[in-house]
Amino acid sequence: MKAIECTKYGAPEFLQMNEVEKPTPKDTEVLIKIHATSVSSGDARMRRADPYIIRLIFGFKRPRKSILGVVVAGEIESIGKSVSNYKVGDQVFGSSGMSFGAHAEYVAVPEDAVLALKPNNMTYEEAAAIPFGGTAALHFLRKANIQKDQKVLIYGASGALGTLAVQLAKNYGADVTAVCSSSNFELMQSLGADEVIDYTKEDFSENGKKYDVIFDTVGKSSTRKALRSMNKGGYLLLASAGIGTMIGGSIASIFMSKKIISGVIKETVEDMNFFKQMIEKEKLKAVIDRIYTLKQIVEAHTYVDQGHKKGNVVIAINQN
Repeated sequence: MKAIECTKYGAPEFLQMNEVEKPTPKDTEVLIKIHATSVSSGDARMRRADPYIIRLIFGFKRPRKSILGVVVAGEIESIGKSVSNYKVGDQVFGSSGMSFGAHAEYVAVPEDAVLALKPNNMTYEEAAAIPFGGTAALHFLRKANIQKDQKVLIYGASGALGTLAVQLAKNYGADVTAVCSSSNFELMQSLGADEVIDYTKEDFSENGKKYDVIFDTVGKSSTRKALRSMNKGGYLLLASAGIGTMIGGSIASIFMSKKIISGVIKETVEDMNFFKQMIEKEKLKAVIDRIYTLKQIVEAHTYVDQGHKKGNVVIAINQN
């Protein structure tokens, strides 16, 4: 099968398309023919080994698992003899997790991996635009115990995580302020944002407004300024915090009436089924910036590295 292998950490050019052996599912695994996947900011960080600790966990000079990618949208081609949750022909979407392997034509994952049946009203490409940002957005918003009529500000609202955070917050009944560039105003309004702030022209922390939840999806806002703009008992959600910020935020939260939430998210099958239901009820939609083919993986990573994508960058596996 064709797969993209990361030959060493660094530039997008270190990604190469190679012919590799097609995986054979074990007794408790399913083999998925991948129709679409995505290239996220997380994939780009993994490729760059940014932060450096990635080298200590996944391989020092290059990833031990050379085929990167975690988002899966495809069809189950075969199953192990002990599999009972899925059958051949099921259309699924979700994540391969730390097993990676999604930037390929096929991937084998345990039947209890973070998968769900693909929504009937979505293409494979659209389905591939949900798992990465969706699971992170849902995780953090739940940590903040988001409530109806709360004031919620999403910083970096136009990215993969941000576009889903805006929609989820609105579904919880919150009053949502989206912070992004002016070129994304129309997109934010189409997703339900009540107010949109252009970060290049206005510092939200200087407008005198207070928020119950501030969600920095990109790690580019000032923690000090954000805390100043929060109501007592509010939550500051930091999706892209470094280790130092995680530790500092946990300690600071002990002594403040405002809580700083960061850390590693946990993906669950229940989350994916939640997204399936929301999508089929047309309460959640995919936002796709660009679609590349598998052989265009270098171009896809190069674009993601620029840091200005709107929503998701999707890879269509079955296109030439």
